[in-house]
Amino acid sequence: MKTFALACAAACAFSVLLPQRSSAQSASLNAELLKDWLEMKDIMMKISAAMPEEKFSYKSTPAQRDFGQQILHVAGGNDMYLGFFGGKAAAPVLNRDARSKAEILKALEDSFDYGTALIKEQTDRSMLESIQTNRYLGPSSRARVIYFLLGHTWDIYGQMAVYLRLNGVTPPRSERP
Repeated sequence: MKTFALACAAACAFSVLLPQRSSAQSASLNAELLKDWLEMKDIMMKISAAMPEEKFSYKSTPAQRDFGQQILHVAGGNDMYLGFFGGKAAAPVLNRDARSKAEILKALEDSFDYGTALIKEQTDRSMLESIQTNRYLGPSSRARVIYFLLGHTWDIYGQMAVYLRLNGVTPPRSERP
């Protein structure tokens, strides 16, 4: 027992001589959500821009959405689910029938900008408050809605990457630096 007490005392004395690490800063949920949201916007804008305009009507099979519709699906989903936030930012007016590459990219960008504005209105606390969504997602925190939209967008991104490859285009995130 005496040896154990001496060992503990020595360890304590030695630890005083070591440089003290600063305590880790707390992460901000809101800041992390905003970072992920902005990164997703960048990724989606790049993959969307990579397809030549004449291929925006390309479908991998007749039953699938075409490339442009995939992008509009993301924009529409963002718009719908972000609308449940009840924020001050005005929802964009999306032309769900857009056909030109410029119109479609604008709809996507506007939907992500709407999300950015709503996230910036929130606090960590309000991000964890429950809001009513639709019957699919049900009552959820605002944070869950954002992560749902990010997951949904990654799903569509995967489909878009296949569309690009089927048209001889390498998705931007797969290009070698």
